[in-house]
Amino acid sequence: MTVRRTLPNRYRTTIGPWCFLDHYGPDLVSESGGMVVPPHPHTGLQTVSWLFTGAIHHRDSTGADALVIPGELNIMTAGHGVQHSEVSTPESTTLHGVQLWVALPDAHRSQPAHFSSHASVVAPAGDVVITLITGRLAQVGEIEAPHYWPMVAAQIDLPPGSSLELEVNLEFEHRILVDQGDLVVNNENLPQHNLGYVPTGSSQLKIVAGSQATRAVVIGGKPFEEPLAMWWNFVGRDQQDIEQARREWQQGLEEGSQRFGHLEHMTPLPAPDMPAVTLKARPPGPRSSR
Repeated sequence: MTVRRTLPNRYRTTIGPWCFLDHYGPDLVSESGGMVVPPHPHTGLQTVSWLFTGAIHHRDSTGADALVIPGELNIMTAGHGVQHSEVSTPESTTLHGVQLWVALPDAHRSQPAHFSSHASVVAPAGDVVITLITGRLAQVGEIEAPHYWPMVAAQIDLPPGSSLELEVNLEFEHRILVDQGDLVVNNENLPQHNLGYVPTGSSQLKIVAGSQATRAVVIGGKPFEEPLAMWWNFVGRDQQDIEQARREWQQGLEEGSQRFGHLEHMTPLPAPDMPAVTLKARPPGPRSSR
């Protein structure tokens, strides 16, 4: 599959608590083979799955067995540890969407794992359609999904040449991913597959579509105030956190573990070798304006 890793990047490692964004497709399943991700572990984060096209079968060690479909938020809180698999359904002919991670703060990152699904909230704004994925927007409403740090995400669909003044929390920083078409956001030109950045202090995002129908995903949140260490599928605070999680995952590959549970329908993925260099935690505080 065609996957674009747009966060973290050279200039920015987090947007609020959002610490990872993969943007994939659209891909024809007949050519790519679809999505087949065997059981793998997570710690210290929440996964947020959002589809534009297709459907994915999600299973995890909390007992969740769910269908991820367009227009529905699926959020898995890994906490201390969980494992899950993702496989596109036989009926899916095209796969297209985003996969995001949310870093959990210290007070909540060791909680038991859990999973939930939530219907999105859709609101028209003239010719523009705002789909709230999670969090709260004044023009749309709120989704009562489990949150442990102030954050928001939304999909914006704009006809050619249309515009939107999106009211946002001025304490949040925001990123805007252009999925298709092109945008101008607060006077910044954003071509397809690019991310725009708006720092804290803005109470409005002025979004203008170009000559094509445009779809964008907005993510935002209060700047994250804790250091992060990220490697493979683990989020921790330092190298010791990551090494311990990897060790416990490897030890439980055959029969499962108390920390990560067990899934029997597929063979789990072994962890890669740790890097030869010491992992450096990403410090909190001011970031580049890009």
